[in-house]
Amino acid sequence: MASRSRRARRNATTPKAKPNLRLRRQLLVGVMSVAFVVLAGAVFFRQVIETDFLQTEGERRYLRDGEIAARRGMITDRNAEPLAVSTPVETVWAEPRKLVLNLDAIGPLASALKLDAGGLRQKILDNRERGFLYIKRRITFGEARAVREAIAEHGIEGVDFETEYRRFYPGAEVFGHVIGFTNIEDRGQEGLELEYDDQLKAVPGLHRVIRDGRHRIVQEVEQIRPPHPGKDLELSLDRRLQFLAYRELMKAVKENKAKGGTAVVLDVATGEVLAMVNQPGYNPNGDRDGGSDRRRNRALTDVMEPGSTVKPLVVAAALEKGLIAPTTRIETGPGFLRVGRNRVKDVHNYGTLDVTGVITKSSNVGAVKIAQMMDYAGLWNMYREVGFGQPTGVGFPGESRGSLRHYSQWRPFEHATMAFGYSLSVTALQLAQAYSVIAADGIKRPVTLLKRDPSDPIEGETRVLSVDTARKVRAMMETVVSDKGTARRAKIPGYRVGGKTGTAKKAGARGYGGHRYQAVFAGFVPVGKPRLVMVVMVDEPGGKSYYGGLVAAPVFQRVMEGALRLFNVPPDDPASSMLLARKELTP
Repeated sequence: MASRSRRARRNATTPKAKPNLRLRRQLLVGVMSVAFVVLAGAVFFRQVIETDFLQTEGERRYLRDGEIAARRGMITDRNAEPLAVSTPVETVWAEPRKLVLNLDAIGPLASALKLDAGGLRQKILDNRERGFLYIKRRITFGEARAVREAIAEHGIEGVDFETEYRRFYPGAEVFGHVIGFTNIEDRGQEGLELEYDDQLKAVPGLHRVIRDGRHRIVQEVEQIRPPHPGKDLELSLDRRLQFLAYRELMKAVKENKAKGGTAVVLDVATGEVLAMVNQPGYNPNGDRDGGSDRRRNRALTDVMEPGSTVKPLVVAAALEKGLIAPTTRIETGPGFLRVGRNRVKDVHNYGTLDVTGVITKSSNVGAVKIAQMMDYAGLWNMYREVGFGQPTGVGFPGESRGSLRHYSQWRPFEHATMAFGYSLSVTALQLAQAYSVIAADGIKRPVTLLKRDPSDPIEGETRVLSVDTARKVRAMMETVVSDKGTARRAKIPGYRVGGKTGTAKKAGARGYGGHRYQAVFAGFVPVGKPRLVMVVMVDEPGGKSYYGGLVAAPVFQRVMEGALRLFNVPPDDPASSMLLARKELTP
């Protein structure tokens, strides 16, 4: 205790050492000088030596080249009614390397997009190193709203939207076979979408933008390439007539329990296709199910043996050569004709008929005897000149050329069957084009699915028949639609109608056995100066009736009656309207 007291007194009397302020200042100045040199060196290094590298890295993170969506060309009917349009929609994309940090958010995101959560999770994990990945393209408005709600509620990062265009078809299945559809990349896959893809497709623009840390665009730096929308395509189809033809064909197929059907309407003066419909159909806006069997355009891709619808062409060929006249007598009794070891039969024994009667009654025997007046080349040339055995050139992917063997390969019985529509095959459009030759006073015009300018000359017109021959054949074909003919159900009050029925057996793996037919009617109206040509084919009617006059002719009648009103074609047989009115008023 005493020693502690002595030490305290000694310390109290010892003076304290003064701090070395100068040394401290020198040390502080030295430290600050070193820090300044380091900082200056770092600034110099980054601003001078690493300038290019840092700019590149900064731009790589925040400066992006992005596409500017462009609209695919519109497809319209002849009256500018839209048949295929592109509408802006949103696409969801993600940055997997950010999204993997919050895998719990994948469930709500998948639910909003109606996707399988497990599949989406695996997709993100498989692409975890990527900075961009499409999650779902061209989503609905409801899905877009649900995604935004999920992002806000769960704080999801690495998910964003971009604008694309989605193809929509207002005419749905009515126009599906002709127009076709596009894929997810907006490229044509079938129909006219495929055929004219180079014209319709859009070229996206390109711009450079600055994005923030959340990949939102905050500034557009420059436009590298402007967007180029696709060119529009105007078709020859008439939307009103197409709907009418589709409705009536579908009704006939259902009523007759048929496998399918096809109908084509042509404008005689221009060769334009005004309507082209098929059954069964499909909706290009939907899932496009049913495979290619439902999606193919049967009017151009499927062939049929035309049956008796070729008989007017046989008569026309003989008339051109001066071998017959409309009143020339043809013996068809006793109702059959032997050709080699084979036999050609009629439904009834018609006895002696004139050439007009052969057409009216649709006599196979009479048609064969007329064909036998010509050599093989005579009949082959007629078929070839009206377009059989070759594509129409309408401009459609997958168009069939049909089948017409060269006459040098014919045998006598094949020559005979050619006269009533067997041993050759045609498409519905080829048959319609052949009938348009008769309707157009012997002129064959190229057919088209695109609208033609009425002031422009039609390139490729050729004369196949003389005017006199064409008019004589039309007069004969008018009798088919009379009370004596096979197509009474094709009559249209107030108009003179010409046409021809056909009921062809379908060949199978074992020949022509079985109850399988194709009911056909081809005709034109008005007979004096035809404006419209139509071909109707009902495939394998399963009801009680299978004849062309009973199954296909009523479709022609209902569609053409509406078409004549749509196109304001004046009546050329007012007497028939008056007669019909009297019958309706008679009690």
